[in-house]
Amino acid sequence: MNHIFAKRRARLLAMKAIRDNYVPGDKLITCPKCGAESLRKTVEQELSVCPACGYHWPIGAYYRLSTILDPGSFRELNTKFPAGDPLSFPGYREKQRAVQRKTGLTEAVVTATGSIGGRKCVTGVLDSRFFMGSMSAAVGEKITLAIEYAAKNKLPLILFSASGGARMQEGILSLMQMAKTSAALARFSDKGLFYISVLTDPTTGGVTASFASLGDIILAEPGALIGFAGPRVIQQTIGETLPEGFQRAEYQEEHGFVDAVVPRAQMRNTLAQLLRLHEKGGRA
Repeated sequence: MNHIFAKRRARLLAMKAIRDNYVPGDKLITCPKCGAESLRKTVEQELSVCPACGYHWPIGAYYRLSTILDPGSFRELNTKFPAGDPLSFPGYREKQRAVQRKTGLTEAVVTATGSIGGRKCVTGVLDSRFFMGSMSAAVGEKITLAIEYAAKNKLPLILFSASGGARMQEGILSLMQMAKTSAALARFSDKGLFYISVLTDPTTGGVTASFASLGDIILAEPGALIGFAGPRVIQQTIGETLPEGFQRAEYQEEHGFVDAVVPRAQMRNTLAQLLRLHEKGGRA
């Protein structure tokens, strides 16, 4: 019961702070989890985390990279891999153009080199705004090329997942990316290199069943939905009520699927520490 009262108290304190600091014209944003209203600028200062309950809003790929990489170190990789339409799926091209205009992205993943705490690495981030971060042929190719670049240059690799799984408009070509990315990671691992996988909300389907689950260390953001099939599908299939919090990051940590649940505000320092420890271990 104590944690319930603690959450309520935090919510009340957050709402009081809003009332005390509210300026007419300031925009409010409502948390979809607890319903608390917060100033948009306050939420932005908290890296898009609800100050009342800790709910983590989804964030874009470029913004996420800006929260973890050292300033000025970002160098994007393989920018010329736009979404394709290998099956000429009806309406797919039009939807791609609409999402590209809305997000400013060419595909659902951004890959880059950069440094965290002064240690160079290769990063990749799936963006859920682009077809729910689904894995297309272009996404699989960009991730594979990033893995191979890290292997060639002997750099640690960090991939952030946020995906609904394979992209249905590309059929079997999308599903093939599961094998391609997994094979690239196997070659990467054979070189003794370091891979951190970070699971964000949601990480499901073919992404969970491939590169997202193959990290040497697997981290997750609080409350992230992590699994292959969704809880509703599983419950309907087995005909049983699922445990509370089933497939959420905290449940997955408790059952050994995730090594640690790390709040967004602590992610950069956690990654920097892991890279530092790995570097020292490699020298030993």
